[in-house]
Amino acid sequence: MMKQFIIDQINEITFTTVGPTDSLWQDKILDSITIVELVVELENEYNIKIPFNEIIVENFETVNQIELYLKQKINNH
Repeated sequence: MMKQFIIDQINEITFTTVGPTDSLWQDKILDSITIVELVVELENEYNIKIPFNEIIVENFETVNQIELYLKQKINNH
């Protein structure tokens, strides 16, 4: 469910269909503007705050990594 929400948001923001392991930064699907849009949607959906210093490739390179990052944020919330 979370994974599908992330995929749907990326598709909506970037007009690109992505899979769980697609490289979002390396393939230039996300950029400095679209990542901010995505973060805002994720913060609103999951009622969390994502600090700017955590918006890094290790957390946002693939949908799977974003999902893992979000689950850790929610569990530590």
